[in-house]
Amino acid sequence: MLDKAEDIHPLFNDAPKSTEFKKLRKRIVSQTREAIEQYGMIEPGGKWLVCLSGGKDSYTLLAVLHELKWRGLLPVELLACNLDQGQPGFPATVLPKFLQEREVAHRIEYQDTYSIVMDKVPQGRTFCALCSRLRRGNLYRIAREEGCTAVVLGHHRDDILETFFMNLFHGGRLATMPPKLVNEEGDLFVYRPLAHVAEVDCEKFARDLNYPIIPCDLCGSQDGLQRQQVKQILDGWEKNSPGRRQVMFRALMNTRPSHLLDPELFDFKALSRSEPDSALENELPPLFR
Repeated sequence: MLDKAEDIHPLFNDAPKSTEFKKLRKRIVSQTREAIEQYGMIEPGGKWLVCLSGGKDSYTLLAVLHELKWRGLLPVELLACNLDQGQPGFPATVLPKFLQEREVAHRIEYQDTYSIVMDKVPQGRTFCALCSRLRRGNLYRIAREEGCTAVVLGHHRDDILETFFMNLFHGGRLATMPPKLVNEEGDLFVYRPLAHVAEVDCEKFARDLNYPIIPCDLCGSQDGLQRQQVKQILDGWEKNSPGRRQVMFRALMNTRPSHLLDPELFDFKALSRSEPDSALENELPPLFR
């Protein structure tokens, strides 16, 4: 099926014919489909705003979602969206040309959030938090204007792991980016279909397809970012123990409230010698079992 030229989405027109790439593509598509089904992302009549930054992750997201829709496995409408935030030197013509050539429905929005970030963030502080909030607010607005039911982001497995350790090391809490959530206003879902996909696979996938990668030079130019420090720690663990990232990721899917310390999640005071803790765990809401 994947070898037939007439049976692919234009996003895959330049796909390599190698067995290695076919295995990579199959793995990413399978993992994305698994996350979509596991976290209940599909709803009847859904329309997804697929956020495209021009990085390797968002390109992978865009291609895989169109692959699933092309094969009748994703019954939702897809609208790609790029938010041009006014960064100096941003190649504004790259993504419109790319999307038009590959027959992808899209919207390009220009909002100069760059100037706001530069004005509001003190010298020496990181830009990411404010930049992210401004970007997210604009994406929510665009989603509403386009009648979308969900905003879809390209965060992958490694992003989720890094966020967990950032919260652990710097935030004093066990939390990360969930694959599915509802925005604060309660009118939009936020999905991360690449939740099970490794960053290295996204990088190889986008590179093999020769997608025009646009780097984010705003935060990438700052030294000492917490996320970069966490990434280096994880890289070291992975180098010394290959497969460590996947083991840690599985741990996020295998939480045991009775073996942590949060009395809001588990009623330690009610624990008695005559009643095993497993019985009490069964009384917890399904979310915490």
